[in-house]
Amino acid sequence: MGLGREKRDDGAEVSSGGPVSRHAEGGTLGAARHLGHLRGMPVWLKVVTAVVSVAMIGGIAFAGFWFLRLQINISKAPLNAGGGNNEQVSDATGRMQILILGSDTRDGENAEYGTADDSRGYGKSDVMMMMDISEDNKRVSVISFPRDLLVDIPECKDEETNQVYPARSGVMINEAMAEAGIGCAVDTVNQLTGLEVDHFMMADFTAVKELSNAVGGVEVCISDAVYDPDSRLRLPAGTSAVQGEMALAFLRTRHAFADGGDLGRIKAQQGFLSSLTRKIKDDGTLSDPGRMLKIADVVTQNLTVDEGLASVPSLLTIGNRLKDIDISKVAFVAVPTTPALADPNRLQIAEPAGSQLFAALRQDVDLTDPTAPSPSPSETSAPPTAAPTETAPPLPPYDKAVQPVTVANGTGVPGRAQEIVQALISGGFTQAGQFEATAVEQSVVYYGTDFADVAADVAAVLGIPAAQMVPAPNIAGVQVYLGTDFTTGITYGAPAALPDDIVNQTAKDASCQQANPALIVQG
Repeated sequence: MGLGREKRDDGAEVSSGGPVSRHAEGGTLGAARHLGHLRGMPVWLKVVTAVVSVAMIGGIAFAGFWFLRLQINISKAPLNAGGGNNEQVSDATGRMQILILGSDTRDGENAEYGTADDSRGYGKSDVMMMMDISEDNKRVSVISFPRDLLVDIPECKDEETNQVYPARSGVMINEAMAEAGIGCAVDTVNQLTGLEVDHFMMADFTAVKELSNAVGGVEVCISDAVYDPDSRLRLPAGTSAVQGEMALAFLRTRHAFADGGDLGRIKAQQGFLSSLTRKIKDDGTLSDPGRMLKIADVVTQNLTVDEGLASVPSLLTIGNRLKDIDISKVAFVAVPTTPALADPNRLQIAEPAGSQLFAALRQDVDLTDPTAPSPSPSETSAPPTAAPTETAPPLPPYDKAVQPVTVANGTGVPGRAQEIVQALISGGFTQAGQFEATAVEQSVVYYGTDFADVAADVAAVLGIPAAQMVPAPNIAGVQVYLGTDFTTGITYGAPAALPDDIVNQTAKDASCQQANPALIVQG
């Protein structure tokens, strides 16, 4: 037939060769030849190939599901509120500070802990800790700020409403984020410590309950049986495993420990986190993808982070940096405080211990071993003093006692200039005076015309390098402008001194909290 087909006896058409056969060879018959390799494949190999293919497709789908789920869970907010850290940081390398906040918001699932009026605006930070991860990933310092601490809050802008809130003085630190948001709390800590916080994480009440449930409870210890009706904490004497509502009550109670104040609560929170760290490390949770996914899921549902941390890879990178740290190098510290002069029911920074702590943090000192060298040269360490030129003619002698020397306090530490003035007087510059000045990062010795030799001697008394001496014709005499790199001691660049008991405990230490006698349950 013209179409290249012929009929069989039963009437069906069959191919008769020619172009039709060639077309079939390039199509259906060709495909059959490609399948010939599979037809000759052993059955066991076919099964393995199919299983691997399904597993790969399933694994990709599983990973995609969890990636999308965790990414959708994450809420984010601006890192700063006007005085920001615009420097881009690498989550994988370099030193990093993360501000950890516990919000007292009563919205949604948190409504059972009070009314919305109890947490106006963005809510207050019931817990405020700064986690400082060293560049070499060998140390972590966790610094707690008491909620009753009186501080200066800088001008802050609400990034959602564009409303600007003026700077305030002598305000409780937990008020910082109530009006302008979390970024204002970050800016407040930056101003207080002289550091630049890189990220923040804020969790609410539900996050605490769900995390404690996800790890199967956290062991805590208390000296006596207590009951606190305000937080609903009820625990027997000794060690107990707490989770859910009881874990939240342990962290929230303001009255159950020590004298019923904020410092007792901070020590209890640090004890809880130490125990949680040990459990996660002992159980191998950080190396178990299944457990990590479970924890990440419950935490991210109740977590707010800054834009730079609002991705699953970023959060995983932080977790990976922490997994191999020796728990004896995880130090828990409380900012040194004393009852406030303005209100004995509030706290203020205790000096000089507070400035010593912040200076040590800026110099990246190992708080568990302050005598150990830093892993890399500190940014604030003094450069070598320039050698004097041999050709410079000798200058005539002068009388130190009559030289006009002033000290400008730009450290941000009240009263700091007085210590430096005393050092200069001891060095012979008995006419030294002082005044408060705008904060600057680096200390400089300015000198007027014909005062270069006096400036060199003033700098030598304080250990300030010659590279930081600057001529200033408008200055009469010599002015030492102290910066945030010289907040403690009388020798520039010297290692920061620290109180012996600055570290409350490390994550390796199991601690038992002292019960408040007023809440001890008898019998």
